[in-house]
Amino acid sequence: MAAPAACTRFSDNYDLKEELGKGAFSVVRRCVQKSTGLEFAAKIINTKKLSARDFQKLEREARICRKLQHPNIVRLHDSIQEENFHYLVFDLVTGGELFEDIVAREFYSEADASHCIQQILESVNHCHTNGVVHRDLKPENLLLASKAKGAAVKLADFGLAIEVQGEQHAWFGFAGTPGYLSPEVLKKEPYGKPVDIWACGVILYILLVGYPPFWDEDQHRLYAQIKAGAYDYPSPEWDTVTPEAKNLINQMLTVNPSKRITASEALKHPWICQRERVASIVHRQETVDCLKKFNARRKLKGAILTTMLATRNFSSRSIITKKGDGSQVKESTDSSTTLEDDDIKELRIVCPNKTISQISTNSYGSARKQEVIKMTEQLLEAINVGDYEAYTKICDPHLTAFEPEALGNLVEGMDFHKFYFDNVVGKNCKAVNTTILNPTVHLLGDDAACIAYVRLTQYMDKQGAAHSSQCEETRIWHKRDNKWQNVHFHRSSNSPPFTFAPSAHK
Repeated sequence: MAAPAACTRFSDNYDLKEELGKGAFSVVRRCVQKSTGLEFAAKIINTKKLSARDFQKLEREARICRKLQHPNIVRLHDSIQEENFHYLVFDLVTGGELFEDIVAREFYSEADASHCIQQILESVNHCHTNGVVHRDLKPENLLLASKAKGAAVKLADFGLAIEVQGEQHAWFGFAGTPGYLSPEVLKKEPYGKPVDIWACGVILYILLVGYPPFWDEDQHRLYAQIKAGAYDYPSPEWDTVTPEAKNLINQMLTVNPSKRITASEALKHPWICQRERVASIVHRQETVDCLKKFNARRKLKGAILTTMLATRNFSSRSIITKKGDGSQVKESTDSSTTLEDDDIKELRIVCPNKTISQISTNSYGSARKQEVIKMTEQLLEAINVGDYEAYTKICDPHLTAFEPEALGNLVEGMDFHKFYFDNVVGKNCKAVNTTILNPTVHLLGDDAACIAYVRLTQYMDKQGAAHSSQCEETRIWHKRDNKWQNVHFHRSSNSPPFTFAPSAHK
């Protein structure tokens, strides 16, 4: 562990390097400890912008992280408070998410899932032994120490963690991520350490088949499933899972928290401590395939909500932030779909193909809405004239999209769109005019916005005949370095913008 600073100035002990990620109230930069040459990740929080409540959360997170020292937990090495800034110096974690690593593997078996959940349970057991409840266990918070094969799983993001006395159960407030919430939290009953074990059960279920035990597009129905403990093991994917694995899940997903298995007990379960004898070593290709789709869905939700919450005052949350070389670090301020008490009053999470509710527009004027509409018009004009270079400047390089050409799939990145610019745009028509009808803009802060509108397209085909079509679009915009970028869009109808042949609109 890095030695505690002998003085209070961060710059006396560390050299700051490149930026790894950025939030509304903080920035994460690589840093090098002067005395040792070791690399760390420094989370630099602008305390001038924090409310009293958020400052308390920051202090709680630092206090909790200081007492957790375990090989499967992202470690806090230093905490330095200066005027207007607070520096938290963490492990530099470069292996990315565990779930992303699994889908990139050539081989993945039930025994591998056992090893993964064992490391997660080791971290949870350490937390519980030290009187800490994480409250937000989910795939986004399970990272790998490095890109080396067999790198340790690291539990991250203690922004929602709380301290408890012994086996204390109390109402600590509504907190967590929808699919991983325990029945007792949803019922607003006293809770404690067992909430983390329930989330481990959900994670283990996903590790084995690639999809969650509880799932519904309607959040009320999802919560009803969880409160009832209504999950099953459908064929054929569960037919190849050993009874011991299902037994451990059943003990984790026990509705009554007093009867739920503990972390220390789970670590003694035969499927974990005797995995060489009990767990199957057959490659689970179907699990990997399902997990790829599961990752894509949660990344979409994360992209939308990260944008929506980008300027909200959630300084003690975390997101995964990509470095230029593809490695990842934990970064403040938003946890993709994490909710806590007051947030629920203001944010309604829904599926990508439904409306995103407005958070607040009271403090933003029509000028900013016009700015978003203007950027949307510029983007559509780039499509109309086939200007791919202009299009890429307006879009995030990792743009996600649901559109008819993708056949109902989520596509990410620019290659999918480049095909149409290279082969379709401008080649099937002589002139194109686009009109945005009924634009509705939700301003989600200074740096984020959502716009929904009807897109009316008029064009002349090569035979000189006039045509028109319309579709509905929703676009998510995020302002970075004072420049708006489109980070996600969803388009309905069978009238694709790239296909202007008359047959497409009969």
